[in-house]
Amino acid sequence: MTKATTSANVEKISFANHNLLKNLCGEHDKNLKLIEKLEPVKVKAWGNSITISGDNGNVHKISVMLQQLYSIMEKGWHIQSSDIDYAHRILSEDITFELASVFLDTVFISSQKRVITPKSIAQRLYIEYMRNSDMVFSIGPAGTGKTYLAMAMAVSHLMERKVQRIVLARPAVEAGERLGFLPGDLAEKVNPYLRPLYDALYDMIDMERATALINKGLIEVAPLAFMRGRTLNDSFIILDEAQNTTSEQMKMFLTRLGFGSKAVITGDITQVDLPPGKTSGLVEAENILKKSSSIRFVHFSEIDVVRHPLVQDIIKAYAQKNHPSPSV
Repeated sequence: MTKATTSANVEKISFANHNLLKNLCGEHDKNLKLIEKLEPVKVKAWGNSITISGDNGNVHKISVMLQQLYSIMEKGWHIQSSDIDYAHRILSEDITFELASVFLDTVFISSQKRVITPKSIAQRLYIEYMRNSDMVFSIGPAGTGKTYLAMAMAVSHLMERKVQRIVLARPAVEAGERLGFLPGDLAEKVNPYLRPLYDALYDMIDMERATALINKGLIEVAPLAFMRGRTLNDSFIILDEAQNTTSEQMKMFLTRLGFGSKAVITGDITQVDLPPGKTSGLVEAENILKKSSSIRFVHFSEIDVVRHPLVQDIIKAYAQKNHPSPSV
């Protein structure tokens, strides 16, 4: 791979492997067209070369991105269009960042031979914290992978016999609407609140095997209230939607941690559904525990969203509404 600058605003990069270059460009150059939407540059492929034209800063960013992605592909990675978007977001945040440390980091789900990779700097940090710390708080908007990556790590730990069971908990709080009377026994009443946890679980393990593990007690999905009075040893525990815990509930949950266990607490402090006047247990816990060297906090933002690109714009717009920039 060689690079040549033909003028102040045009850069030409030559690549040794034509097949890898074809994958980098995408079918009918769709990846190059995506780059032109993400950054104000023109990108053209010809033979074994790509030419980038535009302002110096934009050209440099895309040049760095393409060269790094090509190097990752040389190590066996098959580039998807979504990877172009993630790589661009990461380098827009930090142009010196090594993309390989994100794209080649993996959480291995042995039950389905699945490999799950982080899609942003914050996600990579999150995985690193979950590997090396016994308690991790992940705070940020929807779609940033907080619950999904925690579930991946939990299943990985269970399959590798690092823990004996997974415990998944969620406060049973309605999201801004009254659901009224729900029929059935207690388990059936709380099941709708726990559905997102089941969805993430079934994406890691097929439903039949997951059901078998639940029936054996190796995976437990329960409302937060069911945690009171228990000590959870040799467990990987996930508390989801923690912004909707009260101060008392959060303290109760955090003190359930037993020997050989890990706890991951996820939540979005911009979406608190508690009654007015009630303090979010997640907000309070961060204020109280943030100076503890053995408890880790990772914060996500709209740049880490891995859903439809519109979700990023929506989150950013609401953030600006709630925290408008000072007028000049």
